[in-house]
Amino acid sequence: MKLRFGAAAFLLSILSYFSPAITMGQVVTAGQDSIPVAVAVPDTAQKRFFLSTWDKPAKAAFYSAIIPGAGQVYNKAYWKVPIVYATGAVLGYFLIDNNKNYQDFRLALNQRSRNETDKYVNSPIYGVYNPQNGVLTQRGTENLRYSRDFYRRNRDLTILLSVLAYGLNIAEAYVHAHLKDFDVSEDISLQVQPNLIPMRGSSYSMAPGVTLVLYSK
Repeated sequence: MKLRFGAAAFLLSILSYFSPAITMGQVVTAGQDSIPVAVAVPDTAQKRFFLSTWDKPAKAAFYSAIIPGAGQVYNKAYWKVPIVYATGAVLGYFLIDNNKNYQDFRLALNQRSRNETDKYVNSPIYGVYNPQNGVLTQRGTENLRYSRDFYRRNRDLTILLSVLAYGLNIAEAYVHAHLKDFDVSEDISLQVQPNLIPMRGSSYSMAPGVTLVLYSK
C-alpha cells in the first residue's frame, strides 16, 4: 500500500513539473500603496495576416499585380476584366508574331552570311538573284536585313507596351478603389461666381475673373 502511494505521489510530482504554470495577475494592497504585478500577454498582433492592415486601394493594386484583373474584381468593376484580358491577348499575339518573324529573318541572314542556302534564296524580294535577268544582286540581302531589324523593333516595342499595360492595370485598380469613396452624388452642384484676382507683381492691381465653386446641398 505504501508502495502504491509513493508511486502515485511520484507521478503527480512529474506531471506538476511538466505542466504549464498558470500565472495570475495580482495587486498587492498591503499598506497605503498598491503595486500592480505585470502579467505577460501573448502577442497576437504578429499572427495577423499582412493584408489585414492594408487599405482597400493597396489591396486592389496588390491583387492586380498578382493576377491582372483581380483588382478590378475586388472593386466589383467586372466589366473591366474583359478589357484587361483582351488587351493582354492582342499584345501577346503581336509579341509572338513579331518574335517569330524576327527569328526567321535572323536565321536566314546568318545562313546567307555563311554562304549557306536559306529559305529566301529564290524569293523575288529577299533572293540573291534578280528575278528578271537572274543576275546576282545584294538587294535581297539588304531587304532581309531590313525585315530582321523591323520585326525586332516591333517585338521590343510590344514588350514595352505590355509592361505599360500591366502597370496601367495596377494603377487603374488603385485609383478606382480610391474613387469609390469619393462623393459623386447628385447633391453636389457647381456655381460660377465673379471675383477679383490680384495681379502678379503688384499688391494693388486687381483683375476681374470668375471662380468655380462646388456646393454640397
